[in-house]
Amino acid sequence: MLVPRKYHSLIVAAVLLILSLGFLSYSAVRLSETGFLRKTVLEVAAPIENVVNTSLKGLHDVWKRYLFLVGLEDENRRLRNQNAALGEQLNLYREGHIEGMRLRKLLNLAERLPNRAVAARVVDRSRTSLFKMILIDRGTADGLRVGLPVLSEQGVVGRIIETAWHASQVLLLIDENSNIDALIQRSRAQGILQGAGAAGCNLKYISRVEEVRVGDEILTSGMAGVFPKGLLLGVVTGATRGGENLFQKVDVAPAVDFGKVEEVIVLISDEKVDK
Repeated sequence: MLVPRKYHSLIVAAVLLILSLGFLSYSAVRLSETGFLRKTVLEVAAPIENVVNTSLKGLHDVWKRYLFLVGLEDENRRLRNQNAALGEQLNLYREGHIEGMRLRKLLNLAERLPNRAVAARVVDRSRTSLFKMILIDRGTADGLRVGLPVLSEQGVVGRIIETAWHASQVLLLIDENSNIDALIQRSRAQGILQGAGAAGCNLKYISRVEEVRVGDEILTSGMAGVFPKGLLLGVVTGATRGGENLFQKVDVAPAVDFGKVEEVIVLISDEKVDK
């Protein structure tokens, strides 16, 4: 009996379906009845697969940690550089603030004095023990000349002994060649403050009958016309009446810490000052 052509496709599909179901049934039976050899292979393969998979996972984790650490190191390096830059900027701001406070004190001092004042920066210090001097960055182009007094916010620094167009040498009051007319503020006794190098200063020509106390402030007397009257020079640290001497030995500590002076003002008067 011949089957019509139009049913051929259906018959082929049915046959293929039956064959597929048979193959699946056979496979299911075979899977449920695993042989000794296959069991042995599976038994040996399982731990090997486990070791391989564990190793691969370990390598993967190590690689991920490595990439993470590399990225973390780059981030730490960037943060360290950023922190260093911020630290430098903070130091600049702090230095600017401290300098501004010093300059404000100098400005307040200059406003209280009758003379015109020129601000200057200390650019060098004498490294020898023979002379006690500093170098400032103002000179004749700024109106400075030899003999003019130099001050800081703490008190008298010294006076100019040499000038160039844009620089000047200042002889400090602790130099042995420095002599400034002075007086004791409390008793009004007058003398000459002479530099004594590392020892500070000595107030000379104070009569032995004068009462001099430790802590007495020494001021400029204004007698020679170099320094205005009343500027702080230092403080008495000791006084002795030795033997038959007419004058006392008066030790004075300068008011200015010369090792820390960074800015000064120079007082300019209309009259020329003797060298």
